[in-house]
Amino acid sequence: MPAKVTLKKGEGRLLKRGGAWIFDNEIAGVFGDFFNGDIVDVADHDGYPLGKGFINVNSKIRVRVLTRNPEQEIDDAFWRMRVENAWEYRKKTVDISSCRVIFGEADFIPGFVMDKYEDVLVFQALALGIDRYKEKIIGITKEILSRDGIGIKGVYERSDAKEREKEGMEKVKGFIGDEFDTNVTICENDVKYIVDVKDGQKTGFFLDQKYNRKAIWSMAKGAKVLDCFTHTGSFGLNAAVAGAASVLSVDASESALAVAAENARLNNVENIVRYRCGDVFEILPELLAQNESYDLVILDPPAFTKSKNSVKNASKGYREINIQGMKLVRDGGFLATCSCSHFMTFELFSEVIANAAKAAHVKLRQVEFRTQSPDHPILWSADESYYLKFYIFQVVKER
Repeated sequence: MPAKVTLKKGEGRLLKRGGAWIFDNEIAGVFGDFFNGDIVDVADHDGYPLGKGFINVNSKIRVRVLTRNPEQEIDDAFWRMRVENAWEYRKKTVDISSCRVIFGEADFIPGFVMDKYEDVLVFQALALGIDRYKEKIIGITKEILSRDGIGIKGVYERSDAKEREKEGMEKVKGFIGDEFDTNVTICENDVKYIVDVKDGQKTGFFLDQKYNRKAIWSMAKGAKVLDCFTHTGSFGLNAAVAGAASVLSVDASESALAVAAENARLNNVENIVRYRCGDVFEILPELLAQNESYDLVILDPPAFTKSKNSVKNASKGYREINIQGMKLVRDGGFLATCSCSHFMTFELFSEVIANAAKAAHVKLRQVEFRTQSPDHPILWSADESYYLKFYIFQVVKER
């Protein structure tokens, strides 16, 4: 008989509105024996059953709930149902040649992320409980994909994120099964990329910006483009393939820019895209001092904040790069700007952009607001699943 976790009176508000997390300070007691990672029953303070999840006393997220149905068996049929639902959703919403197959809590598989790059799967198991089931989930995923004629030549684990340490776990990376070439070529929006699933960031590539990259195409044609925080070149390459006259792509990582340059050659746009290594915060003022201006400026920075405590400093960073970016856009040109931090809320990010426009003495005409690609679904009861905010503006200089 599984152990039972009982909540304090008035707690479990996140769970009751559809979330999956129960924090350590919400629990009145745990009754019965268990090991960390075990499946436990969850009940309200009055004994009313609230579902089942896996427990880990090393984590502040003490229980990650797998199902609200107290009668649900956590067996092969359960995992098959979860993976099938996730895959069927992707088939209806995105290009599945390369996509996120499983997005953790938003697909009701807490702590587990899996990306598909053509015929390669890359995953992260970020919670102790789900780590026990990773090979089962992989096997089921391969079976389900094979029904659609999709063969998987290899699987790579990228469970090397800091979240593992919060669970009392060691970071892990490596092949699951046969080894293969970990530089995988993919094609997205008619743009080709080499994805390094072994040493690239996260699982190797940022699939969440797929359709945001496509959204700049009409503004990039014939344009002089500045692409900031380019990493392996994705936005700049989209601009070049769309017909940009020239692209300057900037990043602080020499190794990332080496991959970006290789990607440019792969797409036959090496004569259009120029790469510059350096700190964007230093390069933008330099370009202004040189009286440079651009038809399209793209700001795709890494997350400046990963906690509530650093939001204030992050806001200053977002404000600074957006002021400089707006000043570098010619009158009537366009700015694409985003934040990938969950803690930088839509309201706060919008306020920062508005303040930046005021400081830059420009007016913004909103073209569109976008979020992450649908294969990174936003579950309204799981706030952490909504993180990417992406604006496109026309920048009009004050007259």
